[in-house]
Amino acid sequence: METIRLTTAQALVRFLAHQYSERDGQEQRLIPGVWGIFGHGNVAGIGQALLQAAVTQEADLPYYLARNEQGMVHASVAYAKMRDRLATFACTASTGPGSTNMITGAALATTNRIPVLLLPSDMFATRAADPVLQQLEDTRGGDVTVNDAFRAVSKYFDRISRPEQLIPAALAAMRVLTDPVETGAVTLALPQDVQAEAHDWPVSFFRRRVWNVGRPVPEAAAIERAARLLRNAKRPLIVAGGGAVYSGAETELRAFAEATGIPVADTHAGKGAVPWDHPYAVGGIGSTGSYAANELAKDADVVLGIGTRYSDFTTASHTVFGNPGVAFVNLNVARLDAVKHSAVPLVADARLGIQALAGALSDWEVEPEYRAQVRQLVSRTRQIEDECFNRGHGPLPAQTEILGALNVVLGDRDVVINAAGSMPGDLQQLWRARDPKAYHVEYAYSCMGYEVAAGVGAKMADPTREVIVLVGDGSYLMMAQEIVTMVSEGLKVIIVLVQNHGFASIGALSESLGSQRFGTKYRYRNDDSGRLDGDVLPVDLAANASSLGADVLHATSVDEFRAAMEKAKTASRTTVVHVETDLYGPNPPGHGWWDVPVSEVSALDTTQAAYETYAAHKQTQRPYL
Repeated sequence: METIRLTTAQALVRFLAHQYSERDGQEQRLIPGVWGIFGHGNVAGIGQALLQAAVTQEADLPYYLARNEQGMVHASVAYAKMRDRLATFACTASTGPGSTNMITGAALATTNRIPVLLLPSDMFATRAADPVLQQLEDTRGGDVTVNDAFRAVSKYFDRISRPEQLIPAALAAMRVLTDPVETGAVTLALPQDVQAEAHDWPVSFFRRRVWNVGRPVPEAAAIERAARLLRNAKRPLIVAGGGAVYSGAETELRAFAEATGIPVADTHAGKGAVPWDHPYAVGGIGSTGSYAANELAKDADVVLGIGTRYSDFTTASHTVFGNPGVAFVNLNVARLDAVKHSAVPLVADARLGIQALAGALSDWEVEPEYRAQVRQLVSRTRQIEDECFNRGHGPLPAQTEILGALNVVLGDRDVVINAAGSMPGDLQQLWRARDPKAYHVEYAYSCMGYEVAAGVGAKMADPTREVIVLVGDGSYLMMAQEIVTMVSEGLKVIIVLVQNHGFASIGALSESLGSQRFGTKYRYRNDDSGRLDGDVLPVDLAANASSLGADVLHATSVDEFRAAMEKAKTASRTTVVHVETDLYGPNPPGHGWWDVPVSEVSALDTTQAAYETYAAHKQTQRPYL
């Protein structure tokens, strides 16, 4: 057997450079590069290996410098999301806090079921120098390190304590990264001494490997059961989730809706699978869903879920589907999701499953009266959207007016990125997406700080698209460092920085729950009350963005914002459009509920009143059995 002598880190870099994914005959690099921040633990291991690969050109694996370890994981996730989970990055971090900074990103990736490869540096496998700098000593065992925290948020975890262990671990990592059911964060913890240790590696370990991402075929009997249930439906409804997009099933879904007349609601991950102006597109569903989608859900007798995991925002905490006899058919590549809500499971690829259902229902469609009702509800929904877009609110504009201006200014292929705060709710109800990649809202983990870093990954995944990061001041203050990365990499991203001097979403939620917006405004501490309800803090986020290297445009009205966006679109480098909005809304009308428990006993009148409302909503909540 032919071998080559390399360090463990050099072997890993060479291995990663030769991994490919393939679906439908299309191949691409599975790991096109490595994000990293170097410190002790990886600078002489992975860092040296990446340098050597670049200098000698023995492996094509570019290195990208991030400014925050969590941010580089977010960038990798955004890249993978844009590439339909067929490609992602590896992320290397130093021992201790550098590595544990990636844990939130790992949780986000696994919750969203998006692949990312994490390479946290670890303590000495030999324990020759023990304890080392940044080592957490655990009295339960000498083999416990902070990296064990990754186990709970990783779909695969391994610690490479000997060089030869890399071979099975690396192959297992690639298997999980390319498995649509099992994918998520994959973590290979790398002790710093093992990274630099040499070993004689089989040359065949570094051969070009193509990981085929298949399309599971639906079982004929399952199609028959699902079709039978749908044939008997009078008021069916489709809920399209991320699986419909990752499968590339948009064309099949639109044709199926047109042929059967079944309206299509969408989750955050599924928005754009059917264009907003399609006759059977009824908008977002659930806690922040549209009027049409939630009205249809109230009486739906059969719900066809396609690639959705039914989060509480999708089901409005188990209240949106109000028909006592509602039944579910769940088309999903993961059996975990296919059987939810006592459904008739259809475990299959979304595209192939829709095709099979279309064939089984080729002679069936909903009644004309139901089609007419869908049209009426959609018409009313459009009126609500237009009212939100054109409020004429002042002196500061409402956030919904800014979204309305964006809807007009942006093109069909332009990508809008968001993750947390009040904007995801506004976007799910109001955003008019016509392209499945144009709506990039991370709402499975709803991680503050995702947005700016995700803009980097999304732009790298498809440089032909305009990428617009929508970020509130709360998320911006959590993590804006990757603006520096945008500038250093020459990436043109537009960042819409919406400043309202507080947490608008949690403030409104706090008020609705009787907690009086406590702790949700950016204010000085009041000497009289002792609370943070003094004057507004003099925080200049626009100046901060400028200091990080971005060009900055200011807007104080909707018209100025629209003009600034037109100018930003013509720019050649990262541009921030700063606009202030009213912290208090007005927000879009609510059509759903979200279960956030209220204090059952309280000395506050506001909390007591909120609990009465909460208890009334709880009466409508039920399991779907």
